[in-house]
Amino acid sequence: MERCVAHDEFAGKSILITGAASGMGRAEALAAAQGGGKVWIADVSEDGAAVADEIREAGGSAQFHQLDVTDCAAWEKLAMTIQRRDGKLDGLVNNAGISFRSNIMDTSPTDWLRVMDINLNSVFYGMKAMAPLIQAAGGGSIVNISSIAGMLGYFAAGYGASKWGVRGLSKVGALEFADMDIRVNSVHPGLVDTPLLNSGSATFVEQSLGSVPAGRLAQAEEIADVVMFLLSDKSRYVTGTEIVVDGGLTSGGLYHRILQDLHEGTSVR
Repeated sequence: MERCVAHDEFAGKSILITGAASGMGRAEALAAAQGGGKVWIADVSEDGAAVADEIREAGGSAQFHQLDVTDCAAWEKLAMTIQRRDGKLDGLVNNAGISFRSNIMDTSPTDWLRVMDINLNSVFYGMKAMAPLIQAAGGGSIVNISSIAGMLGYFAAGYGASKWGVRGLSKVGALEFADMDIRVNSVHPGLVDTPLLNSGSATFVEQSLGSVPAGRLAQAEEIADVVMFLLSDKSRYVTGTEIVVDGGLTSGGLYHRILQDLHEGTSVR
């Protein structure tokens, strides 16, 4: 990480990011710190402490807090810690999530509940616990990380349902928290080059890329740029919406794939 001297967009602001030990969460934490913010790095993994160290070594401000996002009581404890140390919170990024690529018949009830706990319930717990702190700041922004799986029909039952849930819950939050001057939006990444994506099948990634008009994976920093926009005052009139960051996959991916197959002389069924 470079020295945190680029700009001061988030100077004086406290921002909490879950799942910040790696992948998109880490990129978001680094970007918020480079913007001058104090970053609360929350993750069940103790690797989050290394991210906080990296930020501080670069001249930024960061605090690591080990958090099980599926534990409502743990969220309340973290809220009390932030209240005691900062007295308020300006931004929340609900980034923590897991991937689970199984259809309905192959998804056990245990797996279903686990995906819902991490991907959806945690967003509810986070919004509920942190909204009063954001209100105490005079308002702010909540960014919930969903997926393109929350924009269309998706083959993974639990994952798809959880990401549609994040999208819907974000809209409810935007309505409910408007009087508190809290904006709530969801971000829907496509294929992003992160440990989460690469933990699955390489064949899945290779085949999926064929439907991405941009022809490549997104970098975590590209998702972070969008999140920073939603956290910042530049998006002060943006709430209750979803921003898709997918290289064109959902807007024209199927058509792109058909044209590509025709060009290559393969059959299209």
